[in-house]
Amino acid sequence: MRIRMLLLAACAAAPLGAFAQAPDALYVRSLAATCANCHGTNGYTVGGSAVPGLAGMPREYMLRQLAAFRDGSRPATVMHQIAKGYNQAQLDQIAGYFAAQKK
Repeated sequence: MRIRMLLLAACAAAPLGAFAQAPDALYVRSLAATCANCHGTNGYTVGGSAVPGLAGMPREYMLRQLAAFRDGSRPATVMHQIAKGYNQAQLDQIAGYFAAQKK
């Protein structure tokens, strides 16, 4: 009986390692979700959209574009304001998230 209880306890605790990372992953997904209104869910825009899809965009390219929006060297309607709303660590996470999506 004691062995059975230990096995049950071990099985119940096994998934906890996965949950330990969930808050960070959820945080990054929530940051990326703020882009969905214009760039589509997970960075997939509707075909023919004038707004670029972000899914699969290279991380470094996206970071350069976001920096250009922030400093005003790339013209924008609202992206210059939006990009200024995030710190560099958040922009790194957002760019990494979209770079990891399949194009």
